Amino acid sequence: MSDWTLFEVFVRSKHGLNHRHVGSVHAADAAMALENARELYTRRSEGVSIWVVPSAQITASSPDEKEPLFDPSDDKVYRHATFYDLPKEVGHM
Repeated sequence: MSDWTLFEVFVRSKHGLNHRHVGSVHAADAAMALENARELYTRRSEGVSIWVVPSAQITASSPDEKEPLFDPSDDKVYRHATFYDLPKEVGHM
């Protein structure tokens, strides 16, 4: 088991639209990870959909990067529709 991959498990509940992270499982491959996740996290029919993702494939932002990553784009006027002149043929938008 030491060479098995760690998979993160996400489950969508019967009452929710989004998958949420519920934990992780070790498995030899994705099919086994899905089966293990089903057995471990949806034994009592808690979910309608399961995602398993190798932990090594998940990239996340760091809380230290919050400011530069989520700063408002007010200084980038080209991202606003009012920056561009519309041709007369387009009409009112």
